[in-house]
Amino acid sequence: MRISFNAPLILIFTMVAMVVQVCSDIFGNWVTYFFSVGNQMNMSNPLDYLRLVTHSIGHNGWGHLFGNFMFILAIGPVLEEKYGSLRLLFMFFITALVTGVLNVSMSSSYLHGASGIVFMLIILGSITNSKKKEIPLTFILIFILYIGQEVVHIFDDNYKGVSQFAHIVGGICGSVFGFIEVNNKSKNKLL
Repeated sequence: MRISFNAPLILIFTMVAMVVQVCSDIFGNWVTYFFSVGNQMNMSNPLDYLRLVTHSIGHNGWGHLFGNFMFILAIGPVLEEKYGSLRLLFMFFITALVTGVLNVSMSSSYLHGASGIVFMLIILGSITNSKKKEIPLTFILIFILYIGQEVVHIFDDNYKGVSQFAHIVGGICGSVFGFIEVNNKSKNKLL
């Protein structure tokens, strides 16, 4: 028996996030400056455009990172096998970009972490085996439980500093990607 590099995107994403966290621990929180997006953007600063996506790599400590990557490592490899590394990377990119842009446009706080991607993967996973013109009950329940919980947490003072907004947007991205993939799968069967 040998160890296999079974999900390149998921494993590389995990390793990069861990390296960023180690660098943050060693060199101070200035590292997270490159891996978070604020509530405003300087349009003449190229780094601000990059941070719209790289915020998903930086985390607010090891607990935050472990919480996100336990889900990513559990769900991601199955979805990477199903959709392929490049397609899943595209989904990561779009989810990070959308949450980054909306954070700059609508939020008053900084955003960092892969939580939006986690919620995208959770919702995408609940749709993966569905058929065209069907809405899986698992999707409905996951959507209600995960996204509903985030809506409730918006009003809970115990969750201040947690971006429920990114979680909700990530879940919506997962829904959109999932139903697009279901329609693409049905079209491919016809060809």
